This record gives sequence, structure tokens and C-alpha cells, in this order.
Amino acid sequence: MSEQEKRMQRTIWLLSILVILLGGSLALTISRPAWYRLDFNHEVFVANAQQRLDSISKQLQVRMVQIKKLGGRVSELETARLRILGDQKELKEHPEMGEEQFEKKLAYYLRLLGQKDQEIKKLRRENGVLLARNDSLSREAQLLKDGLTNVQKALRDSSLTFGVKQKELSERSRVLEVRNQELADKVTVAAALRAEGVNVYAISSRGKESGASNQKAKRIEKIRVMFHLQTNPLANKEIKTIYLRIIEPTGVTLSDYALGSGSIVFKGKELTYTAKQRIFYENNHQSVEFIYARPNAYREGRHEIELYAEGFLIGLGSFEVR
Repeated sequence: MSEQEKRMQRTIWLLSILVILLGGSLALTISRPAWYRLDFNHEVFVANAQQRLDSISKQLQVRMVQIKKLGGRVSELETARLRILGDQKELKEHPEMGEEQFEKKLAYYLRLLGQKDQEIKKLRRENGVLLARNDSLSREAQLLKDGLTNVQKALRDSSLTFGVKQKELSERSRVLEVRNQELADKVTVAAALRAEGVNVYAISSRGKESGASNQKAKRIEKIRVMFHLQTNPLANKEIKTIYLRIIEPTGVTLSDYALGSGSIVFKGKELTYTAKQRIFYENNHQSVEFIYARPNAYREGRHEIELYAEGFLIGLGSFEVR
């Protein structure tokens, strides 16, 4: 075989190998998208899920700020935001989470946002009514205070009036004293504490806290009653005792003397109270809360909340047990 034929044979051999390699590369390129496409689609799902969770977390933060300003509790929202952080971490560390599982989590957060929007509307309505009532009471209290000052001045002037007959002076003084006492009583009423935004929360045996309405009796180990005391220019900054009554659907007041229950007199009638608490009233719209643990399960139905202080009924609330 000549040298030229040998070179020709080597060239053909090299071209054959090159064709085989190109064919294999083309086959690999054609078959590759099948498993690349699955990974790419899942990466898109994870990125989209992270973005949606970020958006919901920001919306939860907005609701927290609004509810705090209105005097409500945000523990449930704080728990939800922590759960979102956990979900995001799980997506990052275990991206195999399915879309169905994620959509269930997303549905819970969206449902929670809807519930908190309704709670915000309710708090706004309550605060609007209480603000109007507080303004009206403040104006009335100021008028009563001015009237009391005028009566006291009139009493002093009467005692100094020269030449007035003793009988007329005595009669006038008696009338003014009666009026003075009436005004003083009205000022006392105007200076009474007022509780606003009375909210009731259920606490389970695991320490989980949520709104008490429509909770099952077996899931309620304790209840938390929270409210705010309105500012009142006529009320003194001092230690005050607040009494809590929890009234069952049967009309019976929950009480256990071993746990601090007792009785008070209201409008000449003796009432049993569930618990009491001594606070220092600071006249700055402070919040007050009771935590009550009942040994037995709660009855099904509507339970009424009544709050008393200094001989006055200062607030009302309720919660439903099913």
C-alpha cells in the first residue's frame, strides 16, 4: 500500500470518529430538555412561592400596626409571620415541597388576613362610638364641675350677705347644699372609669392563644380578658380595684372562692364576681387584662363579661363557646 493510500485511510478513519462523536452530542442535546425542563419549572415554582410569602408577610405587618393602634392584640399575626419564615426556610432547604401543600398554607394566610380585616373594621366602629361617648362625658363633666364651683361660691356669698333674714338665709343655704350634693354626685358619676375595647381570647393547654368566639369548650383551658381604661380629666390617679364577672349561658356567675372570687354590692344588690385585680390608674388609656383558668370545661353558648369599679358598671363583653 502506497504512502498516499495510507494517508487517505487515516483521514477516512478520523472523519468516521468525528461523525460518531457529533451524532452522540446531537442525541444528548435532543434528549436533555426532558429532565432540565422539570428542574426549571420547579425552580420557577419555588421562586414564585417565596415572593408570594414575602407579600403576605408584609400585609400581615400592616394589619399588626393597624390593630395595635386600635387597642387589639396581634399575637395571632405574630405567630403567622413566624410560620411564614419557617415555610420560606423549608422551601429553601427542601424545595421538593409540592404545589398542593403550598396552596393549603397560602389559603390559611389569606383566610387569616380576611379575618383580621373584619376585626379592624369592628375595632374602628367600637373606638369611634367610645370616642364620641368620651367627648360627650368630658363636656358634661366640665359643665357639672363649673356648676359645682358656682354653687360653692354662691354658698360663700350667701353667708356674707349683710341684712338677709336668718330664716331666708338658712332656707337658701339648705337648698344650695342639696343642689351642691346633687352636682357632686353627678361629678362622681362622670369621674367613673370606663372600659373600652373589651376583647376575650382563648388559651389552649399548649399555650396557643386565639379569639374566644366559637371555640370548642375542650380547647379552652384559660381565657384572657383585655381592655383599655379611657382617660378621664375628672378621675384621680390612684390605686383602684376592678372586678370581673363571667356569666354562663344559664345566668350563673363563674366563681371559685379558693381562686379569689367574692361578692360586691351594686345598686343595693349583692353580686358574685369571678376575679378582681388592683391596679394603679394612670389616666393614660392604659391596658388591663385578666387571665382566668377554670377547673371545669366551659358550657356551650354565649358567655357575658361584666367589669365593675368603684360601684359602677364600667364595661361589657361576650364570647361564644361551642
